[in-house]
Amino acid sequence: MDRTTALVPLHYVSLGVRGPEDVVADPQGRVLTGVEDGRILRVHHLGDPLTARVEVLAETGGRPLGLELLPDGGLLVCDAERGLLRVGPDDGSVRILADSVAGERLRFCSNVVALPDGAVCFTVSSRRYPLDRWIGDIVEHTGTGRLLRLAPEGGEPEVLLEGLQFANGLAVGGDGSFLVIAETGARRLTRYHLTGPRAGHTDLFAGLPGMPDNLWRAGPDGPIWVALAGPRVAPLDLLHRTPPAVRATAARAAVHAPFRPGGTIGVLALDDHGRTVQHLTRRRSGFRMVTSVCVTGDHLVLGSLWEPGVAVCARPAPG
Repeated sequence: MDRTTALVPLHYVSLGVRGPEDVVADPQGRVLTGVEDGRILRVHHLGDPLTARVEVLAETGGRPLGLELLPDGGLLVCDAERGLLRVGPDDGSVRILADSVAGERLRFCSNVVALPDGAVCFTVSSRRYPLDRWIGDIVEHTGTGRLLRLAPEGGEPEVLLEGLQFANGLAVGGDGSFLVIAETGARRLTRYHLTGPRAGHTDLFAGLPGMPDNLWRAGPDGPIWVALAGPRVAPLDLLHRTPPAVRATAARAAVHAPFRPGGTIGVLALDDHGRTVQHLTRRRSGFRMVTSVCVTGDHLVLGSLWEPGVAVCARPAPG
């Protein structure tokens, strides 16, 4: 599907703090997000900006990024500073599930999903650059991203996959047989087979028109929603073909240069075969750098590492 439709903004809900990097909707239609001061927020009544209400669910003491709701109401959190966490459903307690692997401190944990067998898989975007210098990894194209698995009984995470280009969002295939991994730096989605004759192997799930960030799906029957944090940039594609020393020099400059995201935003919805069923875009958007998207009721809710709030858009009719 090559045709795009308009991403129609309805209103904006300020959170009073920057960086709602991931947004996830719960069964009651509320939206949860983590922000740069370490808090996990729950937003009620997003459909009406006059009655929208923000509640503090927990404080991680770090920088929460990807979130995953559990059936018991608990919340898995990838914290860029503290590792993989679990927030209690009732008291907001924060417990560290994993903060190291093979003696190496976990940093820049990015996104997480729970599997049907009780295991947890999560991504590490970069082993070279922390969150506040993320652009350095995109420019240098380090390929140090990882996919990790934490067994149901806990313990130390197992490394399932290495060499990913800024591993980011995760989603589980509808039948539970594979994972979809967003590789932001490679502008693609990669499929990792969990079961069957290709278990442990990867292949291309979808090439994308931009840089994917977080992934979200409401359930096995719904599409995989993909937030595009930015469009493809031709000079960056060319830079990635240059020798490592050239990229490293460019990365050192990039982390010190002023950054402002562009005004073109977009989200995709894909089926379990990697086919695009919705492609929504908006140019000259006032809401920039869309890093997450989820669906609640008749609305799409957009999160952003850059903005101090979330955008509420019209949910398109199925295409």
